[in-house]
Amino acid sequence: MNYKEYIEKNTLRVEAGYRGGGIEIDLEEATGIDGAKMTAYQNYLGGGMLGSIQNSFNGGFEVDSELVEAVNRYFHELTNHEGDEWEETDYEGCQSRPGSAY
Repeated sequence: MNYKEYIEKNTLRVEAGYRGGGIEIDLEEATGIDGAKMTAYQNYLGGGMLGSIQNSFNGGFEVDSELVEAVNRYFHELTNHEGDEWEETDYEGCQSRPGSAY
């Protein structure tokens, strides 16, 4: 499966900025379950730093872990902006941070 193509074709909404945000993906095609959705989101930790990318699902279904990882990496690309003091942080560095500052 071409994950990037799948993500772009099945994105329901996206809001990505220097203070985090989220992306919602339709998973019906991947899971065969009507209404299956996944959200990847990222919280703002303060000082220009974003937390790790977290996920939520709207039901008790299995999702290919490679697809989940691809959505997380795709969202990281959207929130990693040019001119940001944290721009050098790669995906792994971002994922080593907490999900929330609270």
